Amino acid sequence: MKALIESIVTPLVDHPDDIVVTETEEETKIVYHLSVHQNDVGKVIGKNGRIAKAIRTVVYAAKSDANKRIYLDIM
Repeated sequence: MKALIESIVTPLVDHPDDIVVTETEEETKIVYHLSVHQNDVGKVIGKNGRIAKAIRTVVYAAKSDANKRIYLDIM
């Protein structure tokens, strides 16, 4: 899942080396934390959060474990 998030975000940003995706797994959910360069945050979020919503939609659709919910936090 980390590779999927990185492959979606990499073409959007100017500093692809600063992309960091960390995973926190709990009993009922998996949370992915996406961190990008300070200048690229607006590009990942998009106007009115449209790009962030689209990224979340793709990640939620690609989840592998049906028993746990997937969350994506953009920092």
